[in-house]
Formats: sequence, structure tokens, C-alpha cells
Amino acid sequence: MKIGLIVNPIAGMGGKVGLKGTDGVAQEAMARGAKPVAPKRAVEFLQKLKENAERIKIELTTCPGAMGENEAETASLFAKILPMTIEGETSAKDTKTAVRLLIVADVNLIVFVGGDGTARDIFDAIQTSGKLPVLGVPAGVKMYSGVFAVNVNDAVEVALAFAQKRAETTELEVMDADEEAIRKGSLTVRLYGYIEGPFLPAHIQGGKQLSPETTDERENQIAAARFVIEEMRPGETYILGPGTTVKRIAELLGSEKTVLGVDIYRNGKVMLDVDDKRILTEVDDWRKTWVILSPIGRQGILLGRGNQQISPEVIKRVGKERIIVVATKSKLQSIEGNVLRVDTGDPEADNMLKGYIRVVTDYKEWRLMTVQ
Repeated sequence: MKIGLIVNPIAGMGGKVGLKGTDGVAQEAMARGAKPVAPKRAVEFLQKLKENAERIKIELTTCPGAMGENEAETASLFAKILPMTIEGETSAKDTKTAVRLLIVADVNLIVFVGGDGTARDIFDAIQTSGKLPVLGVPAGVKMYSGVFAVNVNDAVEVALAFAQKRAETTELEVMDADEEAIRKGSLTVRLYGYIEGPFLPAHIQGGKQLSPETTDERENQIAAARFVIEEMRPGETYILGPGTTVKRIAELLGSEKTVLGVDIYRNGKVMLDVDDKRILTEVDDWRKTWVILSPIGRQGILLGRGNQQISPEVIKRVGKERIIVVATKSKLQSIEGNVLRVDTGDPEADNMLKGYIRVVTDYKEWRLMTVQ
């Protein structure tokens, strides 16, 4: 099995620091104290792949330096290095060059570690260079595209299944989100194209489905919001996740809300668009702090996509019992596999969230959902 690995070393750095993406703002993210996300996930992927070396022989080809070579060395995995030069900060041009060279190297599968921007660059390169299956290891901020595995473990399982001919290939969605518009509070997402990739049910996340803008959907959101507000306790702190469903709660509270950001609500006042450091600084009593979230439509991902400001440290301090999940009936029906998923990047936080969680679906109505 010949795997070609591409790592976007700056992917995901804009998440915890509240930039809602990293495209064009990597320097600002680093100035805010952002730490690399993709290299760690790439190493984790390679280490788990190495653990399964007895199941399938793997031949790895990757990019020089921070785009794969460093991660292969850290994982103590031999890799062939592509004949390309990377100057300074990596770019879309480097990713496209790597794709073309991997096609020439005759690899069986391209695995990339990054986000939607990396997926778009790979899509563009494949259109002009030749057809090759692609699998994404999630390391970006949003990841609305359907080419990604749910998490690192799933990516390894998909790669192994593909190598053993247990996974067929299919056309997977590559989504294009305008990060600049997102930073201004407007969610603009369009289908960029389709890319061939291995598919293993419950291991590939699928593309994001936007909430329908219908009267029924809005009324359902408002009814669920009313129920949540009636249960809220005066004087306690509420961390409000992104999305229109949570925005309805803020509207009924008479409060502002960053639609695509994370906010803190307490005693009728709101702190808008906070990052993880601000959350950890502002909260003074975690026993009286709650997190209100809504899963991503169709993907069912609750944490780890577009809300990294609610970091593993915040999650562990709040505790699972004080996480309030809200979703309309149509959103729950759209979720593939009928399960919610988490991918925080922290095994301890992910394991803490596993099991059943209560989801408010309407006024005084809720149902139990499984978190994987």
C-alpha cells in the first residue's frame, strides 16, 4: 500500500484563538498564542498506522520538512521524500506541487492533514494532474467537506480498509467556505466539487448540511430555546457555542450573539467572540458554568468543528453533566448514523463525553442520543 502524505502545518491554528479559520491569518493566530494542530495529528496518524504494520505493508512518501518529513521522523517511520523545495511558510502552491509529484510517484492514496482549504487545493491539483483517491485527517477549524474521516482513529481504519480492499471509493464533497465572511458573522458555504475517496460507513464524516430556513425550523428553534431558558439558573455562567439554534436562545434572552463564534452570557450581560484563554480567565466558578451547543447538521459533530474555543480544558472543567445540547427535530433526523460525535484532539475529553447525552428538541421535549 503506497500512501502519499501531505501535512498543512498551519491548519487549525485559528480555532482556539477565535479566528474561525487560518486562511490568510496564520501570523495573527501565532501572535495570539496559537499552537500547531496538524503536526500533532499527523504524528498520531502515522504512529497508529505503524502499530498496524503487521496487517498491511505500508510504503510512505511525503513532503520535505514541516509538510510530512518531520512528522514521519517523529513517528519513527521511514518515508521517501518528494523532490520539492519549501521556502518559508508553506502555501497552497506547495500543496498542489506535492499532489502532482505524488501522482507521478504512483501512490495508491493521498492522505492529507488539514482543513477545507487544503482539501480545495488538492481538488484543484487533481483536476489538472490525474485521478487519485484522497482521504482527509481533520486538523482544520471547520471542515465542512465530506472527504474527512471523523477523527484520527477513523482515518487509520479507512486507510487500512482501503488497502485491504474492504472500502470502495466514491465521490465525496469538497466544500468552499468564505473565511473572511465567517469572521464577519456570515456563513457562506458552497459546493466546490467532488473528489474520489475511500468510504467506510460511520468513519467518514460527510459534508455539512445547512439548517433549512423555513418557518417550521425557526418555530422549532424558538420552542427549544424557550425550554432551555426556563431551565437556566440566575447568576450562573453560560458559554454559548456557534450556530443559529443557539442564537435563538440569545435572541429570547435579549442578548447579542456571535453567530459563528463563542460567547459568554452571565447576569444579562454578554462577552462576545471569546477565545479559550478568555473563557478560562472569565469563569470564576466552574460548578456554576454551563456550555450550550448544537451539533453540525448531517455530520452530527458536537465538539471539535468550528468551536475549538471550547477547548478540552474548558470541557473537563465544566463536565459532561453541564453541557446542554439543543437541536431541532429535522437536524437530528439529518445526522448520519443517528449518533453525535466529538473530536476535541484530547482523548481524555473525548472519552469523558462518550455515552448518552440529553438533547433538547422542542419545548419540554428532549431525547437521549449516543455520543461516539
